[in-house]
Amino acid sequence: MRALVQRVARARVTVDDVETGAIGPGLCALVGVTHSDGPAEARRLADRVWGLRICADDEGVMNLPVSAVGGQVLVVSQFTLYADTSRGRRPSWGDAARGDHAEPLVEEFCAALRDLGATVATGRFGADMQVELVNDGPVTLLLEV
Repeated sequence: MRALVQRVARARVTVDDVETGAIGPGLCALVGVTHSDGPAEARRLADRVWGLRICADDEGVMNLPVSAVGGQVLVVSQFTLYADTSRGRRPSWGDAARGDHAEPLVEEFCAALRDLGATVATGRFGADMQVELVNDGPVTLLLEV
């Protein structure tokens, strides 16, 4: 599994002009799943995201996890994180898991975050979503388990 994590001042996702999820300060996590992923990877990735030390401490140093500053997490499924762009101009999606495999793992990822104490908002799996965010920093990291 992969997560493209951005520290945000705020973020929201809409589907057909209807807001499905929104957060204030915290993290926006775009999550991709590949064929070999399972529940263990989803839980391990959630633990890494929740504990990622990218929030400022009292001295302005990125030393605290979002869990320590009361931040929230917006999770958006993102199969394109597994695009293969090594040949030609059209990405190949062969490494991205099909929806019937990926959706339960994205849900497991969200459940694991909630179990860790996170307030989690989400998009809608498989939908055409519009994601709006204000990247704080900017801070953007790619995590993989």
